[in-house]
Amino acid sequence: VLDEADQMADMGFMPQVTALLDQVRPGGQRMLFSATLDRNVDLLVRRYLTDPVVHSVDPSQGAVTTMEHHVLHVHGADKHRLTTEIAAREGRVIMFLDTKHAVDRLTQHFLASGVRAAALHGGKSQPQRTRTLAQFKTGHVTVLVATNVAARGIHVDNLDLVVNVDPPTDHKDYLHRGGRTARAGESGSVVTLVTSGQRREMARLMAAAGIVPRTTEVRSGEAALSRITGARTPSGVPV
Repeated sequence: VLDEADQMADMGFMPQVTALLDQVRPGGQRMLFSATLDRNVDLLVRRYLTDPVVHSVDPSQGAVTTMEHHVLHVHGADKHRLTTEIAAREGRVIMFLDTKHAVDRLTQHFLASGVRAAALHGGKSQPQRTRTLAQFKTGHVTVLVATNVAARGIHVDNLDLVVNVDPPTDHKDYLHRGGRTARAGESGSVVTLVTSGQRREMARLMAAAGIVPRTTEVRSGEAALSRITGARTPSGVPV
């Protein structure tokens, strides 16, 4: 079984994948799961699957109509405080950042501000990841601060908000991050924080994803921010 084939290809694992497949007997049953069948994934199909049967999801059936997409234009100097107010909301939220260092740093800031947060990234051991996810699912941890390691394969019931603190660089990453909310008929929102220098690239990414988001300019403490995300002032009491 080849799961998340496009992700393995995008992350540069094709040599390892093909080396393993070359050692598997050719007569066995093979199944490949992928969000796309382009470039290297198509190469895997042609090279390792014999006369494959293709099952695809009709886009009209697969579209998530219960998901809202928001792009918040924020000021760079205000972004840190604004992000903390979102983290202090009632209910759980996943916040995505680009690097492990940024995830750890923001998590420590949240804890010092009175927000029950935990970090999830590739630098954590599997037992640590399992424990963190369990705490998040039970509500002991209300904010999961993560890299793209949390963008796939994670399901949390009643998760109604995903925040891209760092906008993704690829539209497929955007869709996978957002796919952590509005699952199984539930409703949810995907919020992306965008500074002035990121606006053009974000518009391009949204167009590639086929999404027309609601765009709002906000500052910390404003009613519009609270209305969209449930943001509120953190307690300031370290946890």
